[in-house]
Amino acid sequence: MKANYLFLAAYMILCCIHLYHSWMDDRAKRAKTKPFLLLFLLLYYLASITADVNKSINIPLVLALLTSWLGDVLLIPHGHKWFVIGGISFMFCHFFFMCVYYEQISFHAVPWLVLLPAAVLYFGIALRIIMAVRDNTPRKMIPPMYFYLLMNSMMNLFALMQLFSRPSAGTVTALAGAVLFYISDCCLFLVRYHRRQDLIFKKHFTVMATYLLGEFLITQGMLMI
Repeated sequence: MKANYLFLAAYMILCCIHLYHSWMDDRAKRAKTKPFLLLFLLLYYLASITADVNKSINIPLVLALLTSWLGDVLLIPHGHKWFVIGGISFMFCHFFFMCVYYEQISFHAVPWLVLLPAAVLYFGIALRIIMAVRDNTPRKMIPPMYFYLLMNSMMNLFALMQLFSRPSAGTVTALAGAVLFYISDCCLFLVRYHRRQDLIFKKHFTVMATYLLGEFLITQGMLMI
């Protein structure tokens, strides 16, 4: 079996273990697998790229996966401080994903009459999430949390522009991953700070299921392009 498939198998197995403990709401056991998840996805990407002589390593994508991994690790401890620091790492992740998509974008091919309503939708959902959690959130955290969701929104819009510029199975896959990442972050904010603890189905299971699948689809989509 090729190395990239071994790393992919390891990623999938670890994801299943992590999601099982998320389903069971076992925080301690979730913390044991979380630091390794994105590392195996990164190894899968690197092994896949090195096996294809026609492709070169996409440095921004590597940095996006590394900052995602760092964000995962920083979010393991509980507390507002760690939530903010982890969020900063994920903001860099979204920036690097935007750099990945930017390389594929032809701005003259983007239908702005479609993109602008999409931007309003994303920014509106982000604002609605912030309004839903503001009563249980420290006031000084509200602006950076909204800015973070705007960064994720921009990452999604760049993925959409990439799809308009280069319609293909790969760009569709990457956009689907970006959307799942956005859903995951919205769910995470609700799980952490909404007054109703049962608002999101199985809490961290939903957060991590959408996040892990989203990261994989973005990575796989870029491999397909």
